[in-house]
Amino acid sequence: MRNLVGLVLFGILAIIQSTIVSRMPLLNGTADLILLFIIAWALQDRVDSVWLWCLFGGAFASFYSALPLGVYLVAYFICAGIARLLKRRIWKAPFLAMLAATFICTLIVQLLSLAARLITGVSIPIISSLNMIILPSLLLNLLLAFPIFTIMHDMAGWLYPEELKV
Repeated sequence: MRNLVGLVLFGILAIIQSTIVSRMPLLNGTADLILLFIIAWALQDRVDSVWLWCLFGGAFASFYSALPLGVYLVAYFICAGIARLLKRRIWKAPFLAMLAATFICTLIVQLLSLAARLITGVSIPIISSLNMIILPSLLLNLLLAFPIFTIMHDMAGWLYPEELKV
């Protein structure tokens, strides 16, 4: 049931990302909903299906992206690992961990996609990419981090209900 919810959720997110969010850029940067949902899911307490949901999100993002297959998979797995590490080792405050993970992971995804574009022969000046794509995407992701974390917190409570203590 939980994995089916993840598959449907990331399918819907991929549709929203490719049709609506990509048409509302800030300069040339757009928010990455799938990344934010993966980070928010990885920061939940009782969740045990982070890696499978990361696989779903990375697969859907790879299908609608022009980047080489697997760039998003690798980036999202790294980001899920960073989010889990931040949750367990560094902070007990989940909102701070969400903001820190969003900042770090957005940079990772953007830099990996820039590297993939450079490897495939697309010539993008680094400074222009930083100013026009990476920083606006970072701002949009940070603005959406709190609402998405709240949505995923509620979803985790629904999918992983706490046992009643008697």
